[in-house]
Amino acid sequence: MAFNYVVTAHKPTAVNACVTGNFTSKSDLNLIVAKNTRLEIYLVTPEGLRPIKEIGIYGKISVLKLYRPKDEEKDLLFLLTARYHAMILECEQDGENIEIITRAYGSVQDRIGRPSETGIIGIIDPQCRMIGLRLYDGLFKVIPLERDIKELKAFNIRLEELNVIDVQFLHGCAEPTIIIVHQDTHGRHVKTYEVSLREKEFQRGPWKQDNVETEANMVIAVPLPVCGALIIGQESITYHKGDSFLAVAPPIIKQSTITCYGRVDSDGSRYLLGDMAGRLFMLLLDREENSSTVRDLKVEQLGETSIAECLTYLDNGVVFVGSRLGDSQLIKLNQEPDVHGFYVQILESFTNLGPIVDMCVVDLERQDQGQLVTCSGAYKEGSLRIIRNGIGIQEHASIDLAGIKGIWPLRVGSSAWDNMLVLTFVGQTRVLMLNGEEVEETEVSGFDSGQQTFWCGNVAHGQVLQITAQSLRLGNAGTKKLVDEWKPKSDRHVSVASCNGRQVVCAVGSELYYLEILPGSLKQTSHCTMEYEVACIDISPLTENAETAEICAVGLWMDISARLVKLPDFENLHIEMLGGEIILRSILMTTFEGIHYLLCALGDGSLFYFILNPETGILTDRKKVTLGTQPTVLHTFRSLSTTNVFACSDRPTVVYSSNHKLVFSNVNLKEVNYMCPLNSEGYPDSLALANDNTLTIGTIDEIQKLHIRTVALGETPRRIAYQEASQTFAVITARTDILDSNGMMPSRPSASTLTPNVIVSTSSNSKLTSSGIGGTLSEHQGEEIEVHNLLVLDQHTFEVLVAYQLMNNEFPTSLLSAKLGDDPNTYYIVGTATVYPEEAEPKQGKIIIFQYFDGKLVQVAEKEIKGAPYSMCEFNGKLLAGINSSVRLFEWTAEKELRIECSHLNNILALYLKTKGDFILVGDLMRSVTLLAYKAMDGLFEEIARDYNPNWMTAIEILDDDTFLGAENSFNLFTCQKDSAATTDEERQHLQEVGLFHLGDFVNVFKHGSLVMRHPGEISTPTQGSVLFGTVNGSIGLVTQLSPDFYSFMAELQSKLAKVIRSVGKVEHADWRAFNTERKTEPSTAFIDGDLTESFLDLNRDKMQEIANGLQIDDGSGMKHEATVDDLIKIVEELTRIH
Repeated sequence: MAFNYVVTAHKPTAVNACVTGNFTSKSDLNLIVAKNTRLEIYLVTPEGLRPIKEIGIYGKISVLKLYRPKDEEKDLLFLLTARYHAMILECEQDGENIEIITRAYGSVQDRIGRPSETGIIGIIDPQCRMIGLRLYDGLFKVIPLERDIKELKAFNIRLEELNVIDVQFLHGCAEPTIIIVHQDTHGRHVKTYEVSLREKEFQRGPWKQDNVETEANMVIAVPLPVCGALIIGQESITYHKGDSFLAVAPPIIKQSTITCYGRVDSDGSRYLLGDMAGRLFMLLLDREENSSTVRDLKVEQLGETSIAECLTYLDNGVVFVGSRLGDSQLIKLNQEPDVHGFYVQILESFTNLGPIVDMCVVDLERQDQGQLVTCSGAYKEGSLRIIRNGIGIQEHASIDLAGIKGIWPLRVGSSAWDNMLVLTFVGQTRVLMLNGEEVEETEVSGFDSGQQTFWCGNVAHGQVLQITAQSLRLGNAGTKKLVDEWKPKSDRHVSVASCNGRQVVCAVGSELYYLEILPGSLKQTSHCTMEYEVACIDISPLTENAETAEICAVGLWMDISARLVKLPDFENLHIEMLGGEIILRSILMTTFEGIHYLLCALGDGSLFYFILNPETGILTDRKKVTLGTQPTVLHTFRSLSTTNVFACSDRPTVVYSSNHKLVFSNVNLKEVNYMCPLNSEGYPDSLALANDNTLTIGTIDEIQKLHIRTVALGETPRRIAYQEASQTFAVITARTDILDSNGMMPSRPSASTLTPNVIVSTSSNSKLTSSGIGGTLSEHQGEEIEVHNLLVLDQHTFEVLVAYQLMNNEFPTSLLSAKLGDDPNTYYIVGTATVYPEEAEPKQGKIIIFQYFDGKLVQVAEKEIKGAPYSMCEFNGKLLAGINSSVRLFEWTAEKELRIECSHLNNILALYLKTKGDFILVGDLMRSVTLLAYKAMDGLFEEIARDYNPNWMTAIEILDDDTFLGAENSFNLFTCQKDSAATTDEERQHLQEVGLFHLGDFVNVFKHGSLVMRHPGEISTPTQGSVLFGTVNGSIGLVTQLSPDFYSFMAELQSKLAKVIRSVGKVEHADWRAFNTERKTEPSTAFIDGDLTESFLDLNRDKMQEIANGLQIDDGSGMKHEATVDDLIKIVEELTRIH
C-alpha cells in the first residue's frame, strides 16, 4: 500500500510575523498573527485577545503588512507566500459572520533569478503608492498600487547592490524613496534611491552613507514629522537623515543581536527592540522642543520576554511578543519597575511547540493511549512538552459505589459551597455530606429516600427540590423540611423532568405539566398532551444570567422527534424528525460563544446538533457526530468562565466551541455514566463522575483538543530517549557558558545547572586544555562556549535526577535506550563527535554506554570511532550507527565492549537510520534514501536498492516492508517503494518514488505511534498504521496508509472539495500541494490532504450536497451507490478520529 493520508494533528504554533491595525472594521483594533501557513485574526479587547477568525493559506507566509489607501475606512492586508503568490485581502463583516475576501492577487515569481540568501523582504510605501519586494539578488520588484486593481502586476528594477541586508521606504518624500543597507567587499553601506513609476527606473536618492557598522542588519524608517532612518547594528544604533547623523553605542546591546522592532508611537519617537537573548529594550528618539530634529538616542532595557521573532505594540502599554523559539506572550509595560528593576509584566502566554527537534511516543499511563514527549524550543526557551490527546481529569477522591443512576450537588444550611452530594440508585436515594475532604452519609428530612430521584437541586427562594416518580417535593434549604408536594393525578407516575431553579416541566407518559416554583409552594400553571410518550426534556435558559426559560425542548419516543414548544402554554414552534430507529436519550439547549444550539443524544452514542433560533424556535444546520456506542447523557458545566457540555457514555466527551465551531474532545477516562459539577470547600471547581461501580471527584484540565504540559529546561534540548526499565527519560541538552577569569560560568540558571547531582566527564584521552580551547584563559575572556549535558529525568515528575556534563569539545549527536546482546541490562547509549574549529567535519567521536540504576548514572563502556555518530539504533541485539559517510554495526561482547562487525560506505553523510527486521533504511544528507539488508550468515550489509533523486533529507521512516517515507529540506514529503517483482536487476535496485506531496513545513522527526486511544470493537475507516511527525514550526502531523479503493474515492472527494473550497489569494490547491524543489515541480500523487478533507465538516449543508453529487461509494458488498451527505460526514468524521 503506497497511498497515504496526511493530516495536521496540532497546527503550527511558531509565530513568524504579526501586525496590528483596524482590519475587521474601522473601530476594531486587530492583531493578525502569521504561523507558517495559518493566519490568526484577534480582536484586542480590555479583557485580552479574542480570537475571531483563523484561515489557512495555501503557502508559507513570508510577508505580512497592513496598509490603508487614501479612500479606505479600514486597513487592507498584503500577504506574500514563500512561493511568490501575492495577495491583497480585505475583511467583510456581516453580523457575526466574518469573511476574508481577495481584493487582488497575482504571482510575482521570475522565471530566472537567484533567491536572496537573506530571505524575502516586502515593504509598502507610506503613502500606499507601491509595494516593494526584494526576492532575488540584484533586482528590486515593484507592484504599483492603483485603485481597484484585480491582478497584481509587478516590474523589476535592476539593483547594482547585489547583497542587500535590509530595505525600507522612507517617510515624507515626494516620490517613493527606498533606503537600503548593503554589503560589499569593503563593508556595509547605506544608500537611498527614488523609485520612478513612470520610467520604471531608480533615480538618485537624497543621500547615502558609506561604511556604516559592519554588522548593521536592520533599518527602521522613522515616520513624519521626524523622518529619516535608524540603522541598527550589533554594537551601535545610528540615526540618519541625510544632513544630520547621530550614533550611540550603548554597551547593553552588545551582548546579543537585535532581531526585531515594534513602533510604539505613531510619530516614531519610541521603538521597542528585541534581541536573541530575549531582552526587550526601549529606544527613545529625544527631540529638541517644538522641532523635528533628533538630538539624542536613548536605550533602556525594559526586561525579559520570550525570544522575540516580532513585536507589535497594541494599546495601553500592552505588547504582543511573537516567538518562533518559545511561547509567544502578551506583556504589559509598567510605569514603575519591579523588584528586579524591570518593567515587563507577562499577562498571557501562548503555547508554542516549535521547533520540535526530536520526540518520542510513550504510553506512561498504560491506557493504550500514546503520549508525545517533544524536545521543543531553543536557548532559554528550551523545554520538554508532554502532549496527550483529549482532556485530562485529575482524580482527587473516589468511592466504591455500584449502580449509581444519577448525581447532583446540593447546598443546605447557609453554606456558600456545595456541601452535599445526592446519589440515586434503583428504588432508593442517598445523601453524602461533604465536610472538607471527608465524606459521610446523612439524611435530608424533606426528601423521600425510598424512591429513585430524577432531578434534585437548589431552587429559587432558598429552597431545594427533589423529583421522584411519585411526586415533586419542595423543601426549605435551611431546615431541610418539606414545605410543599405536587403529585400527578390518579396515581400515575412522573417519567422524566427538567428544572432550572424557577420552573419545572415534567412528563407523565405523554402528558406535560408546567410548574412554577414560588416561596413555599409549587404552582401548576399549564399542561398539555403530546402525540407520543416523552423520552427527555430540557428547559435550560438560553440567554446569560436569565433565570427562566421561554422555550422547552422535548424528545418523543415513537416518532423519534425533537420538538420545541413555547412556555408556559406549550405552543408548538418546531418539529425535527431525526429518523432512524434509535430513540432519543438526552436533549439539551445551550449557548456557545453567543450561538444557541440544540443537542440531541441517541441511544447508540450518536449526537445530532442544530443551531437554534431562540425567538422562533426554528432549527437549522443539522449535523451529526458519533461520540460512543452506548446511550449518551448530556450535562452542562462551567470551566474557566465558559460553558461546556459533558457527554457521558462509554467514550466520555467534552463539547465546547472554538472559533464558532463545535469541538468534541475525548476525556481520559474509560467510561462515565453520570456527572455533575461540584464546588465544595474541599473540592472547589470540580466534577463528580460516576461509572458502573465508582464515584470519582476530580478537576478538569484546561479544555483543548490536545493537552500540553510544559517542563521548562532553560537550555536547548536536542535528543530524547525513554527507558521503561528505569522509568526515566534521557535528554541531551546544550547551554551557553561564558568564560571569565575563574573559568566557565553558566550564562543563566537552567536544568543542568540547577540539579544537585552533576557528574563532569573526565575522559583521559582529551588533547585539550581544561577550557576546551587552546591558549591562555585571558585571551578568550567573555567568549561563549557551548556546554552539552546528558540529563536523566523521572518519567512522572520530570525532575532532573542526574546531569552528566560532557567535555567542552564533545558534541552529542545521538541518543538511544537499548538492550544489547544477551546482557539483561538496559543502557543509555550516547554518540558524541569531537569538534575542532579547523576541521571541516569531525574526524573523531565516541560511543559512550551508561547505565542508570538506584539513582546513579554509571559509565559502563566507551568506544572511540572515526567521525560523528549522527544516528544510532538497536538492530537485532546489536548497535547500528551512521558515522560520517559510513553505516557500521557493532556487537556487544561478554566483556562489555563494542566490537565492529561490518560496515557500508556508500554515502555522503549517513544522517538517519531506521530498521525493520533485517532491513535498514539510510537517509543521506543529499542522496535521498538507500535500503540495505543485513546478511547474518556472511556478517555483511548488502545494498538492495536506492532512490537516485538528489533529495536533501531531514527525516525518514519505514512504513511497511516495501514502502518508505521521507521528508526533505524543501518542505516536501515523498514515499518510495521497493519493486521486488521487477524483472531486471537494474529495476530492482531502483527505489521508485511513488508518492509526492508538498507539506509546507520542515519535518525534523518521524515516529511510529498514535495519540488516540483505540477502542476495541470499533469499526474504523480503512486506514493502516500511524506515523507522527514533528516540525520546525511546532506542528504535529500524522501519516496513515489507505487501501487503493479508499484512496481513489478520497482522491475524487479531494478534487471536488478543492473546487468548492477556494483559498484566499486564489492559489490553486493542486499548485500548493505540488512537490516543489529548486530543481523541479511535480504534481502531488498518492497523498490525500487531510486538512482539506476535514474542512468538509465546516461547510453548510448545501455545499456538502454539491460535493456529494456524483460521488460513488462502495457499500461493502462490492456494489456502488450514490454517496449521501450523511455518508460523507460519517467517513470524514471517522478520519478526524485518528488524531
